[in-house]
Amino acid sequence: MTLNQNARLSIAPMMDWTDRHCRYFHRLMSRDALLYTEMVTSAAVINGDRNRLLRFDPAEHPVALQLGGSDPAELAHAVRIVRDWGYDEVNLNVGCPSDRVQSGCFGAVLMRQPDLVAECVRAMRDECPVDVTVKCRIGVDDQDPEDALPRFLEAMVTAGVTRVTIHARKAWLQGLSPKQNRDVPPLDYPLVFRMKQMFPQLHISLNGGIATLEEAGAHLEDGLDGVMIGRAAYHTPAEVLLQADQRIFGHATPARSAEEVALLMLPYIDAHLTDGGRLNQITRHILGLFAGRPGARGWKRILSEGAHQDGAGPELVERALQEVITRAA
Repeated sequence: MTLNQNARLSIAPMMDWTDRHCRYFHRLMSRDALLYTEMVTSAAVINGDRNRLLRFDPAEHPVALQLGGSDPAELAHAVRIVRDWGYDEVNLNVGCPSDRVQSGCFGAVLMRQPDLVAECVRAMRDECPVDVTVKCRIGVDDQDPEDALPRFLEAMVTAGVTRVTIHARKAWLQGLSPKQNRDVPPLDYPLVFRMKQMFPQLHISLNGGIATLEEAGAHLEDGLDGVMIGRAAYHTPAEVLLQADQRIFGHATPARSAEEVALLMLPYIDAHLTDGGRLNQITRHILGLFAGRPGARGWKRILSEGAHQDGAGPELVERALQEVITRAA
């Protein structure tokens, strides 16, 4: 399967959420969905703890690294480092609206500077053996998306980009918090569909407000190349991912159950603890595994109350799982 095919369904890069433990967990539910790291700045790659920032389990493939930055030379330097880590894709963030990102002059604020983004992409592609992609908004602040987005995409195509993900909301850099920017600006799906018609050669994935496989499938049937799901994949992972390979990618292999996924996490947890990690670094990502099912409250309670305690290990997860099994009986 090519990466373009994997990108029919992807899980959004989400700060503080899509770390390597979360991605390993998600991979147990779907073998083909494209997974993204949290955003890592180019400066952090160059100067920071690379093992902490870039390490991932080989089982996570296909997995993409999202970079943040606006200096072409610095981004190129970061990509030279990153290429040895074996990611399947490198993605440039042109969508994050946080104050911290704005102060560094990258993220959504770059929607105002498509030529600079194109220069960044060219510098990255010169150093990168894998796809360099872009994730953007439809515009920022007082920009007219009908004008700003086509101009931005034209610059990306000219720079050699073949795949973009569009969060179908504006980002309001003044007056809205990052959290509000995920919900308050209205979604404009039709604009993204028009961009696909305007740029048929461009692989376009839609992001923003999509919560179910049914919605994802409808957007794909209507002509988009891919769908990226964010918070729903984190809070209700079983609903989004357990049937993804069958319904999005056409596999005949039966899907795993949520109970099977919980058991498959145990060896991974044991290895993490042996490596000096703590249980809650993993369990915080799996609290929603049984969302909406009998026993879900007990599952969350047992893990939330016990995983941070010294000596907590896989047996706590087994006890939480038994709560679910008992309630379902």
